[in-house]
Amino acid sequence: MSPDAQEERPLVVVVGPTASGKSGLAVELAEQLHGEVINADSMQLYRGMDIGTAKVTPEEMRGVPHHLLDVLDPTEEASVAAYQQQAREAVAAIRARGRTPILVGGSGLYVRAAIDVIDFPPTDPKIRNELSNRLAEQGPGVLREELRERDPESAAVIKDDRRLIRALEVIRLTGRTFSSFMPTRTYEESVGPVVQLGLMVPRPVLHERIAQRVARMRELGLLEEVRMLERRGLREGRTASRAIGYQQFLRVLDGALSEDQAAEETTVATRQFARRQDTWFRADPRVRWLEAPSENLAERAGEVLRRKHG
Repeated sequence: MSPDAQEERPLVVVVGPTASGKSGLAVELAEQLHGEVINADSMQLYRGMDIGTAKVTPEEMRGVPHHLLDVLDPTEEASVAAYQQQAREAVAAIRARGRTPILVGGSGLYVRAAIDVIDFPPTDPKIRNELSNRLAEQGPGVLREELRERDPESAAVIKDDRRLIRALEVIRLTGRTFSSFMPTRTYEESVGPVVQLGLMVPRPVLHERIAQRVARMRELGLLEEVRMLERRGLREGRTASRAIGYQQFLRVLDGALSEDQAAEETTVATRQFARRQDTWFRADPRVRWLEAPSENLAERAGEVLRRKHG
């Protein structure tokens, strides 16, 4: 295949809520398209966080190369800016091998970082620590009022303290509002042609799949995985320790919850997360939606790709 032909291979992006079947579809498409898979799930970046993230197993990969799995320790903080560079490098390398890159995952901002025009503002640990200390001493109300005065658009949508601190940090560092750094729906020229496929699952079906997934995680030993990760510093990880399932089962180790309670809370939190994912991805008009689950899902996805890129 000539270099020009290689460059024409589209980046196939598979998105949708958790438990919708994205990983399985990505592998099937990779087999169809002589492709390789790139992870776009922020929690699957972590080594050892396998059961609780439903990370694809070697058997499920079926020999298809997978990239950007197991690249961080649980004590490290995931960085969407670092991921952006790594994902784009992976896309270029896969195309250079004459293969089709397939990006798959439910972390909306990570997907956007990989494919869209978006710049990430710098960070400053000193300013972040200062803001964190103010939050601890004064509570979030004072900081939220400051954000409302300086960036009302961000203040209207930011709910958690971590993003509150980040928004104020960005304003201090750049003089620009945090909201001004939000991505636009414009594909980054360097990633070449892109086709986004979304999996659309009826909510009752999705809720049942999530409940079954959490039950399966318990059977596979999620509690033991959390115990092992705790010994490796999970509690110190600012990102990893907040992952759904892990935060609930850490409380089991603390004696604050029973396993049954942790599983129920994990199920509820996962359903809420899936709803937010669905809202995020449905807001993007470029996504071509496919009804799932379906026996001929990969065939229908292939038809969409052929119509779009021949």
